[in-house]
Amino acid sequence: MSTDFLGMPGPRRPSPEPGSRQPYVIATVVRAARPTSAKPGDRALVLADGTIEGFVGGHCATSAVRAQSMRVLARGASTLLRITPEAAEPYEEEGLVAVGQPCLSGGTLEIFLQAVLPPALVHVYGDGPIAQALRTLGEALAYEVTLTTAPSAPIAPDTIALIVASHGVNEPPVLQAALQAGVPYIGLIASRERGAAVVSALDGGSRVHTPAGLDLRARTPAEIALSVYAEIIATRHTPAS
Repeated sequence: MSTDFLGMPGPRRPSPEPGSRQPYVIATVVRAARPTSAKPGDRALVLADGTIEGFVGGHCATSAVRAQSMRVLARGASTLLRITPEAAEPYEEEGLVAVGQPCLSGGTLEIFLQAVLPPALVHVYGDGPIAQALRTLGEALAYEVTLTTAPSAPIAPDTIALIVASHGVNEPPVLQAALQAGVPYIGLIASRERGAAVVSALDGGSRVHTPAGLDLRARTPAEIALSVYAEIIATRHTPAS
């Protein structure tokens, strides 16, 4: 019999590889009121495809954990899941979701669902001082920054931002590729006049932020990088209209 990643006996199932960008949920039983098959401290890992590795209870508990884990991944926020026969209807408040226990065995479980999401991915095209500053500051902000000078470098599907800081080199094809990929934030480091000329020739160029960054009167590469990340943060946290 094999041992899973949590040190519990059972068949080996795929777990996220170190360095992978696969999101998952760690489900931990924090309270168990009999009769339940799970006990406090039992844990499971729930992958984005619904695969569960580990043990947090029987079939009824597993189904609820899987369903609520998918919601947790979609929201990117952790929560406490209560599975109890006392919940005739699903109930939700900040930090808590309560669902009914449909199995005849009854019992109440409280399971903490912790979302583990990969760091936000930023793609920077260029290799000058500003591009280097974008990488350094981005990593300090806990982003995963891809720095490249290859205009045909692939853009990962979950890229949240692409910034072109190549000072006029291969700007249009890189920007157009980002537009076609649907990257949420696309920025071009350029003067207002040159930036306007570049984006005017693009299909959908109105989505490109140029000059990239908030107007902080930035001058140094580090200050420019700061203004760009400030704009990325503001854009990500602006509610959709």
